[in-house]
Amino acid sequence: MEVSEQINAVQRHLGTRVLDAGEARVLTISQVYDATVEDVWDACTNAERIPRWFLPVSGDLRVGGRYQFEGNAGGTVERCDPPKSFAATWEHGGGMSWIEVTVSPEADGTRFELQHIVLASDVDGHWDTFGPGAVGIGWDSGLMGLATHLGSGLGVTPGAAAEWIASDEGKRFFTLSGERWRDADIAAGADEATATAAAERVIAAYTASPEAAPEA
Repeated sequence: MEVSEQINAVQRHLGTRVLDAGEARVLTISQVYDATVEDVWDACTNAERIPRWFLPVSGDLRVGGRYQFEGNAGGTVERCDPPKSFAATWEHGGGMSWIEVTVSPEADGTRFELQHIVLASDVDGHWDTFGPGAVGIGWDSGLMGLATHLGSGLGVTPGAAAEWIASDEGKRFFTLSGERWRDADIAAGADEATATAAAERVIAAYTASPEAAPEA
């Protein structure tokens, strides 16, 4: 997959939402795929298919069940309305945020949209340092994996993924993603110099060692 083509296929937006627990920051990422709603939904909710484009997952993927992504976040499935949407907690590193996924028909394809919702009180210092790219670059990688899986029907092996991450193409992908999240940050009202500095830091972290890159 051509890196620039994939980066340009994705829409990114930053906003806010008021929760019972307080004000939250909302990171929204979406892409239209040349696939049916049913196929995209199955790819996102079938425990056998999820590892082919994202990460191995264990647990109970039904409402009320707990799930765990290998080496990453876990949480509780809070809501599911197949084949339209689901919501879950996103628990990682001792903190908790939320994800909401929507699948909907658009033109001749299907739009996959994910919102990652983080309480503002939990991200202020981290966000100032690394910006939205700390979360956004990882989700950009996920949407690229989904595009590859839906386009080929195949999965990405861990060895191939590690080789790509370390390649010049992989580093270019992380750089472009970080720059686009910087642009989204500025469009949402962030100071340009602050957003640029944060993007430079998160890009440096990802291109040096994605495994150690920060996550909000």
